[in-house]
Amino acid sequence: MPENLDRIDISLLRLLQKNGRMPNAELAQEANISAATCHRRVQRLMADGYVRDVRAELEPAQLGFGTLALVGVVLDRSTPDSFGLFEQAVHNIKTILDCYLVAGDFDYFLKIRVKDMADFNRFHASRLIALPGVRQTRTFFVMKEVVDGRPLTL
Repeated sequence: MPENLDRIDISLLRLLQKNGRMPNAELAQEANISAATCHRRVQRLMADGYVRDVRAELEPAQLGFGTLALVGVVLDRSTPDSFGLFEQAVHNIKTILDCYLVAGDFDYFLKIRVKDMADFNRFHASRLIALPGVRQTRTFFVMKEVVDGRPLTL
């Protein structure tokens, strides 16, 4: 743990991970501090970059996006320019939820949410293989999400 975080900061981070919508008064009560102190500390934690974002976690299947695919991507060249072009293009495609530069057999792993297999097929044919520098892709369809979005253990 970073030295500039005390037990109250850690407590606030744990509570926010569990429920980012918790009202400040309730958060302060749970952390055993005043509401004003709580507000100041949370603002500092956010300003210092310990809290990246606070947002709702949506249920993809309820919204018609029940198919999750993990796609390994191999680029045709391993140069800073080819990586940069690929990463810039990925930022503009909202279907791609996560993109990771990885070591091993692939250059990148993508987490992609679509409606169904036909939707993925259309996306693959029109957007995925058209990304700059893509030489090969390998797709893994998720059959069951066992652990997803687990909070950090502090």
